Amino acid sequence: MSNEAKPETLGFQAEVKQLLHLMVHSLYSNKEIFLRELISNASDAADKLRFESMQDPTLLEDDADLRIRINCDPEAGTIAVSDNGIGMSREDVIANLGTIAKSGTAEFLSALGGDQQKDARLIGQFGVGFYSSFIVAERVEVFSRRAGLGAAEGVHWASTGDGSFTVESIDRAERGTTIVLHLKKDDREFSDQNRVRMLVRKYSDHIGFPVQMRAAGETADAEFETINESTALWTLPKNEISDDDYTDFYKHISHDFEAPLAWSHNRVEGKRDYVSLLYIPSRAPFDLWNREAPRGVKLYAQRVFIMDQAEQFLPLFLRFVRGIVDSSDLSLNVSREILQQDSGVEAMRSALTRRVLGMLERLASDEPDKYRQFWNEFGAVLKEGIVEEPGQHDAIAPLLRFASTAEDGDAQTRSLQDYVEAMSADQTKIYYVFGESDGAARNSPHLEIFRDKGVEVLVLADRIDEIMISHLAEFDGKPFQDVARGELDLGDTASDKEHADEPPNDLLEKIQKALGDRVAGVRRTGRLIESPACLVVGENEPSAQLRRMLEAAGQSLPASAPTLEVNLDHPLLARMATEESASRLDDLSLLLFEQARLAEGGLPEDPAGFVKRLNHLLLDMTEGRKVWTPA
Repeated sequence: MSNEAKPETLGFQAEVKQLLHLMVHSLYSNKEIFLRELISNASDAADKLRFESMQDPTLLEDDADLRIRINCDPEAGTIAVSDNGIGMSREDVIANLGTIAKSGTAEFLSALGGDQQKDARLIGQFGVGFYSSFIVAERVEVFSRRAGLGAAEGVHWASTGDGSFTVESIDRAERGTTIVLHLKKDDREFSDQNRVRMLVRKYSDHIGFPVQMRAAGETADAEFETINESTALWTLPKNEISDDDYTDFYKHISHDFEAPLAWSHNRVEGKRDYVSLLYIPSRAPFDLWNREAPRGVKLYAQRVFIMDQAEQFLPLFLRFVRGIVDSSDLSLNVSREILQQDSGVEAMRSALTRRVLGMLERLASDEPDKYRQFWNEFGAVLKEGIVEEPGQHDAIAPLLRFASTAEDGDAQTRSLQDYVEAMSADQTKIYYVFGESDGAARNSPHLEIFRDKGVEVLVLADRIDEIMISHLAEFDGKPFQDVARGELDLGDTASDKEHADEPPNDLLEKIQKALGDRVAGVRRTGRLIESPACLVVGENEPSAQLRRMLEAAGQSLPASAPTLEVNLDHPLLARMATEESASRLDDLSLLLFEQARLAEGGLPEDPAGFVKRLNHLLLDMTEGRKVWTPA
């Protein structure tokens, strides 16, 4: 397309329209953050050019001093941020500025509910990069040319954030990008040089490139001066770095508005030489549950940027960790494929994983309130480590937190160590109960004997919990036991085995005959106090909850039937024992089985038949026929 062509008007992606509307109309409490976002993007562009120029030095175009420059014009009410980094082609501009390419956009936007203050916090929490310009600007222009392209292949992008933008080709001699913000009347403070200098020092002091401005009051042809430290923070001794420095650097690399919960800065020397600076965020990103989303730390080799999201250095269950790794052992021309095969990467991965888990252990021990915040945000992801990293069980298990019958509410605050220390001398197992929700699990009839005997049970309601427990197997030498699985043995307390020597019960045989192959057997229970019946799965069978979850995901499982345990001391069973009609006993047996399925979160096999049998029973009661009446 020639530079004589007219501007082309295009529409924003639908998600961008929604995001821009929220920014323009929300009560945004921290407008100044837009400058940090633009400087961070400029820094990324310079990093990318520095890396690509190692393979193609001509991209530097006789201008090897990478930098970021800011120009303020109070009279015009504008601020411009320029870099001489990699730049953008026409296609890049349309792709990068017209859409939100980051995975999870739909999930993020679904979290925005129309509450202006809440939505503004969400926007700030997740970072919005270039689009934050529209918080303070009524019009934004972008002038760019990608390194390696001719001067005639420059591009000009412009928008007022109203749902569309224009793109046209221009002549641009210099490579890189210039973003010009035409500030809103109420936001012209951001065209003041002193104000901007203060913001650069506050948010962008430690980026790896000089940020330059002309001295205040100087003319347009005055020399530029560097106003930031331009020092790679991770290369400094820890005793020279303040907590504020660490926090500011985290915000720079993560585009997060909130301070991190914790960080770990370490230098390793010896067989492998590298520096790591790892952070635990205080809030989960909107795409945390998208396992395919880009993730990982920033990778440098001797301060040279290599990769923005090097996922090879941390396992997937630690995908929330942010930070940098700078290694002197990796080749500067390393590519993603070579990195995956590098002999030292796996060793660094193991060491960094231990580093993060150790950081979490210290947080749990020294700052329990912060750890509780971490667990609420990332606990379910940490559980994935039990499934995916068997070698890390001993490190992860003490970090797990659970809801428990020993505590009210559904807060997950009970550690396995807490549970073991509270066990009685004769308790040999760690008991747990599954449920579709915390309330459903706590109301499970399987808990009745445990409440009666004062035995604590862990309450598991996360979808991953059953798979996690099956991989964990034991803690501190104590095996885990599902209260709804196999025969129950509470040591000196009630047990299924209490009734092992009793003669066969005629009612149990009749119920078994009525239910047929719906159940593997019918037996007297030691679990129940108040409920008439419950279903128990075999030791090696998936629970009802796991079976439903896997089937919903399209996985077929071998057919299996649970065991029906009945409370022969319950009045309903006493009434059934006196029933003379075989057909009514069959109906009551089916109702008994179906209510046990309902109690564990399942549905009747034949809902219409269930309703019919229940209606018959209700009619018998209302017509005064001979039926059982609760005591």
